[in-house]
Amino acid sequence: MEAMDIQPFLERSSARHDHLCPRQVLGVRIGLLASKIFGTPPGENPGKRLLAIVESDGCFSDGIEVATGCTLGHRRLRLQDYGKIAATFVETQTNRAVRIAPRVDVRESAYHCTPQEKRHYYAQLQAYQILPDEELLMVQEVAMIEPVKHILSRPGVRVQCSACGEEIINERELIRDGQILCMSCAGEGYYSLKANLSNT
Repeated sequence: MEAMDIQPFLERSSARHDHLCPRQVLGVRIGLLASKIFGTPPGENPGKRLLAIVESDGCFSDGIEVATGCTLGHRRLRLQDYGKIAATFVETQTNRAVRIAPRVDVRESAYHCTPQEKRHYYAQLQAYQILPDEELLMVQEVAMIEPVKHILSRPGVRVQCSACGEEIINERELIRDGQILCMSCAGEGYYSLKANLSNT
């Protein structure tokens, strides 16, 4: 892959950060390879065919988004925060899933690729743009543990939490002792309520 092929995507990603970093480059390269594997136009997700599940947040995920067109707003971008620079792409019509990550020796490859650059950060930044896919990335066919239909759910489904009364969409409710509960009221939330400030 020629560096000029990825420049528009690098520019779109870096515009969100005021700089370009190696992780953005990896996100763009991984996203472009996924588009190639699944036959979608780079930077686009026609028919919302692809679901991207990124394994870390930050600038890496911006690279994935600009290269694939998978966005939170279209419900085609998910985060499973494993602290890894990797992403799984699922074709929603066929359930075919592919996980793409940098090769474990990618930093060493970067240093060999750019021997004139002694600063590791800049060696990675340059090399990740020009290394061939097969030297930069590893691709694995994977099977989804959670069905894609459950991840995406059905549009228009709404229920009300029996405890807090708030609306729950996207089939994210839990049933406990016959009651419909949101994750927070079921004890599986990411926060606990200290005070209701709207009533003060």
